[in-house]
Amino acid sequence: MAVPGDPPNGTPDGTGGGDDEFRSDEYRSVVFDEDFVRAARLQEYSAQERMGEHARAVRSRSIWSSSAPRTSTPGRGARQGMLLVLLIATAFAAAVYMGLRNPYVPPPGGPAQPLTSTVVPLAPTTAVPGGLPPELFAQSPAADYRVGAAGISLPAVRRTHHFTDVQVVTALSIAKDYLVQSSLDPDVLAGSATRPVRVLLDPDQLEQFDRSMTSPSGDGRHAATGWLVRFDAAAAVMADPRVRVSGSLSYEEVAQDVLEVTTDHTFVYAVRPATGAPAAADGASLFTVRRELRLRFDRDDLSARRLELASAYVMAGPQDCSADPAGGFRPLLAGAGPTTVGPAASDPYASGHPRRTAGLCGVLAPSATPGAPVSPAP
Repeated sequence: MAVPGDPPNGTPDGTGGGDDEFRSDEYRSVVFDEDFVRAARLQEYSAQERMGEHARAVRSRSIWSSSAPRTSTPGRGARQGMLLVLLIATAFAAAVYMGLRNPYVPPPGGPAQPLTSTVVPLAPTTAVPGGLPPELFAQSPAADYRVGAAGISLPAVRRTHHFTDVQVVTALSIAKDYLVQSSLDPDVLAGSATRPVRVLLDPDQLEQFDRSMTSPSGDGRHAATGWLVRFDAAAAVMADPRVRVSGSLSYEEVAQDVLEVTTDHTFVYAVRPATGAPAAADGASLFTVRRELRLRFDRDDLSARRLELASAYVMAGPQDCSADPAGGFRPLLAGAGPTTVGPAASDPYASGHPRRTAGLCGVLAPSATPGAPVSPAP
């Protein structure tokens, strides 16, 4: 008797005999559960969806397909695909953002360069006046100069292209500290201390600085008076600690990571003889030093509050042109007459390293001496 569902004439020859034959070992491990159906790449449209014109019988179930009904829940493959797309979009957006922000800070521009310095003694053309320091200052062009650090004022500050206004102020304040320590510190002026100046220098310049202090030379690189102001202790000492100061500071960005500060100041000291009996009350005289310095700063220097001294041009007098000012200044004191002696002789045949600044000597203008008529400002 035929079983419902069997063909009317029985099972054709050569075909399987029933469910037991159809479920061979090859298909026993396949379970057609709900997850299996949802993961299929093809899905049959419903009868209502197939009634439309040009309707297809099946639709794709690719992870990129968006034709699934809106009420359906995305399968695991679809969720993984959307997550991958989201990760790629996030990475691309981050790359664009980082490129626009450009947070990369260029490294400093290499080691600090050696200092180049020029020190020019100024010889007097008239006798050096003597007197009490207040009277000498009052009769000199320094009468209106401020005392000490008050004479070193900072300019108005605006940011540069690559340095903020805070960084510019930091550079200017370090420059002022250097001027105070190297030109006004009593121990530095007396030649008994160098550390207040040394701690402000870039580490790459310390070896040159140390050699300049221990073995000064007028070779353009190792003059102690290129780095700081100091007097030959055997020649003169300070008669008044109140130094008169006037000058200016300016700054500019010379490279993307380098800020340069230029200083131009005149320092006027009251000095007296260092040896013999204590000088008389009216035995002081004035000694003037003009310092033009170029100071450089990179971002590391600003963070560490240090600087690179790039160049120094110094004029100082009254001095004798025959004296070498590299190690310390030797002022011509009160009562000294004018000198017509030129710089120390140089022998081009001598061995060793000749003094490069041997031919440099200036003349101290008569108007620079106390009591002389002051020339009007241009």
